[in-house]
Amino acid sequence: MVNWEHMYDCHGDAHRVPELLERVEHDDAEAWEELGHRLVLERELVFPAGFAALPRLVRLASRSDRARGLAGTIMRCAAGQHGCDDLLADCADAIAELRELLDRHLASRPADYLATYLDLLAVEEQYHWSAVVGDFWDDFYVIACPHCGAEVTIAIGGYGRYSAIRDWHLGDVDRRDLRPASPEDLAGIGGWMHATAVRDGQGLLAEGITYLFGKAECPGCASVFNIADEYSSANRPVMGTATDGRARLP
Repeated sequence: MVNWEHMYDCHGDAHRVPELLERVEHDDAEAWEELGHRLVLERELVFPAGFAALPRLVRLASRSDRARGLAGTIMRCAAGQHGCDDLLADCADAIAELRELLDRHLASRPADYLATYLDLLAVEEQYHWSAVVGDFWDDFYVIACPHCGAEVTIAIGGYGRYSAIRDWHLGDVDRRDLRPASPEDLAGIGGWMHATAVRDGQGLLAEGITYLFGKAECPGCASVFNIADEYSSANRPVMGTATDGRARLP
C-alpha cells in the first residue's frame, strides 16, 4: 500500500492523486489531464507520486491507451534526477508487466508505433535512444569525433545518410556517406531494436537502425568510428542495477 502522506507531485503534495486514480478507472478525461500534469512536469521530470502510481497505471494499461501512455512517459523520465531510485526499484514487477504489454502492442502494428517503441526503449533503460530516435525521415545526431574532437553531424533521413561538418551559413558541408551495419552483425540493443522493427513490418525504422549502428567517417580527420558507440558513450546516463534484476541489453 502507498502512503500518500509521504509522497509529493508537481504541486508539492499528492493529496489529489489517489482520488484522480479512482476517477481514471472510469476514463474521466479531466482526471486524466490533471493526473498527467501532477505526475510528470512537461514530459521531462517525474515526481515520487509518479512512481507510486505506476503499478496502478500498468494494471489499467491493458485496456486504456491513456494509462499505457502515461506509464510510458513516467518510464522515459526515470533516468532524471528525481531522487526516487528506491520507489523505482519497488516497481520492478509493474515494469516487467509493462514491458510485455508494450511489446504486444507493438506487434499489433498500432498507429502510435514509434511512441510505443520509444516507451519500450525506456523500459529497457535505453534512455538516450528513447529520447532521440525518430522515424528516420529527418534524424540528426551530433557526435564528437573520438580521434580529433571535431563536432560531426550525423544525418539519417530521406535527404541523405551522411556525416558532415555543419556550417552556420552553408549547412552540412564535406559530406561523407555513412556505412550501415549488416543486420546479421547487429547485437545487443542494436540487434534488438532492428529485430523488433523487422518483426513489426517497420522497414524504414529497421533500415535507419542499420545506419545508426553503422560507421561514419569524420570529415575533419578522415578517421572512421562507430556511431552508436560514440553517441552512447557521450549520452547514456549512468544507472545502477536494472530495476527487475535482469541483465541489461548493452
